[in-house]
Amino acid sequence: AVVLHCAGPFVHTSKPMVDACLRAGVHYLDITGEIAVFEALAARYDEARRAGVMLLPGAGFDVVPSDCLAAHLARRLPSATRLKLGIRALSKISRGTAMTGIEALVQGDSGLVRKQGVLTPVPVAWKERAIDFGNGPRTAICMPWGDVATAYHSTGIPDIEVYMTFPPAMVNALKAGRYLGWLFKLPGVAGFARSRIRAGAPGPTPEERAQGRSYLWGRVEDDAGNSAEARLQTPEGYTLTAEASLLIVEKVLAGQATPGYHTPSSAFGADLVMELPGVTRSD
Repeated sequence: AVVLHCAGPFVHTSKPMVDACLRAGVHYLDITGEIAVFEALAARYDEARRAGVMLLPGAGFDVVPSDCLAAHLARRLPSATRLKLGIRALSKISRGTAMTGIEALVQGDSGLVRKQGVLTPVPVAWKERAIDFGNGPRTAICMPWGDVATAYHSTGIPDIEVYMTFPPAMVNALKAGRYLGWLFKLPGVAGFARSRIRAGAPGPTPEERAQGRSYLWGRVEDDAGNSAEARLQTPEGYTLTAEASLLIVEKVLAGQATPGYHTPSSAFGADLVMELPGVTRSD
């Protein structure tokens, strides 16, 4: 049996569901992208193995394509010590994603990178770089995407940074958030923001999801100066989340689950994402 947990913010909801799965001997999947959740579940590896349960968070757009891209690059350059990933996702965000973002502001989350194997706080949007996703360079900013946690478990690469593209106004807002995050700790401010999210559009329309595409880039380097790059094109993020998570459910029900904590690629290989419709990869 398997549970696919889709109710976030997972920083609040994952632990009770994981506890129940471990008691019942049921495999656990979710669609989180929250670094704290990935790390909390990784810490329960031995407990999950003893229970015969697989814990696999991040079974959606966070982090199936980027995790598989990281594993593919590590396979091409096994000596890699540095990994950089870039994500260009054009979709509107859903209410659930927005609510998770508000929760991060309330908790005072900073940016995160991995240095020498250790999660290291940095200012939000602290670094920019130009990334060619296949159609010319785009400015992307360093963000605490889930791969800062998961790619280390998948590849063992000790230095990891993840970049995302945003409209200029959003970049400015993120940079301002370094100094204004305290606002969301004031009584009523976060509640007002949540109420505005609930009153807004639920997310991209079916037509927008059908037409949208997402683009991912990755680069690995080793200490001898060797490097490798690769790119992915995928369906729109929420569409991919549905398809990827259900593919993993099917694999688990077919008896392919391995007890313990896993990332998508550590459980099913770097080519898992290539089993999804509409995904292309180029080296």
